[in-house]
Amino acid sequence: MKKMIESTQRLSDYLATLGPAAVAVSGGVDSMTLAVLAHRMNPEIEMFHAVSPAVPVQATQRVYDYAKAEGWHLKVIDAGEIEDPEYLANPANRCYFCKTNLYATIVENTESLVMSGTNLDDLGDYRPGLGAAKEHQVCHPYVDCEISKPMLREIARELELLDLHDLPAAPCLSSRIETGIRINPSVLPVINDVEQTLWQSLQLIMPIKGVRCRVRADGVVIELETTETINEQAVFCQLAKDLTTEKFEAAGFKELVGFVSVEPYRRGSAFLIETLAVE
Repeated sequence: MKKMIESTQRLSDYLATLGPAAVAVSGGVDSMTLAVLAHRMNPEIEMFHAVSPAVPVQATQRVYDYAKAEGWHLKVIDAGEIEDPEYLANPANRCYFCKTNLYATIVENTESLVMSGTNLDDLGDYRPGLGAAKEHQVCHPYVDCEISKPMLREIARELELLDLHDLPAAPCLSSRIETGIRINPSVLPVINDVEQTLWQSLQLIMPIKGVRCRVRADGVVIELETTETINEQAVFCQLAKDLTTEKFEAAGFKELVGFVSVEPYRRGSAFLIETLAVE
């Protein structure tokens, strides 16, 4: 038998020490990789996936596809965060309210230890959702095993999860709304549609690694992760603005696209930490 890489072995040994467990599966590489390995070691493990307007439909489809292929015991839930007024207010600690609703719902539906895909690199960011995880006794195997994002991607590659190991990060769609702007659940699928349409269209004419559609106080910003120079007069920039305007207007959100600009990708640029109240 092929010897596992060190991080995979360490994670496997850790998972083997756990009793009944459940994984909160978002559809991203972190939680999906954890879910695959945990289930292959223990077929009785439970998987929980929350659906809402903030979850990209492609992430949910990915969970469904893996559940069928791997034989998961999948439970699809509505965590209810989209009805939480504190979440909808979109404060800087919005993720706390999201994760509080998520973990509370999972805990209500299982007696097993709940695990998340939080990795070592996440600890270096402002992650208010970690507070919610602690309150609900959620376990973080990657953190406990000192596994970073690049390391877990290597685990995914070793497990031959070819559609996962290079999967770009895809935070919830609410993260595209600038902090302090109230979240309208109806606009979130439009944002996802814009990103998916631009990704498919632009990669045909230019090198591109990622697309973000940000809703800000002064309009909509399309951020492109590319080696091309972002020039508002460039053909690809005009195409991005035209497609964005078309999608928002067709969905009834013409007022949001009075001004559309194209900028280089900046991680978390819609997140304004200075709006967090200091106690």
